[in-house]
Amino acid sequence: MADDEEEETQVELGPETPVEGAPLARVASRLTWGLEKSEVVRREGDVEVRTADGPVRLADALDGVDDTYFSSRNAFVDAVRAELPDGPVPAGDPVAETADADTDADADEGEASEAAADDE
Repeated sequence: MADDEEEETQVELGPETPVEGAPLARVASRLTWGLEKSEVVRREGDVEVRTADGPVRLADALDGVDDTYFSSRNAFVDAVRAELPDGPVPAGDPVAETADADTDADADEGEASEAAADDE
């Protein structure tokens, strides 16, 4: 019942709103803990994680972490989050998306006009 009362604000992104990078929680869930930092880098270092400043390679974020061993998922997530910028994750450029949509609509209209002219 307490869960019903504590509703969190959610933002639905949909297919038109791209978000670069993977959530850190998803990356952490793919691993089994405890792990050495070098093993995390070997397995997932090339993955880009979402941050407030855009995607960052996990290996780059781990460069600033002093720990060499993560005993739990929480220890890993806390250490990485301490190295990443905090704040909302940007969800694409709506101006560029609108311009692309206008260009696509214009192109579709042009194709329809050409098809009508071919039918005559």
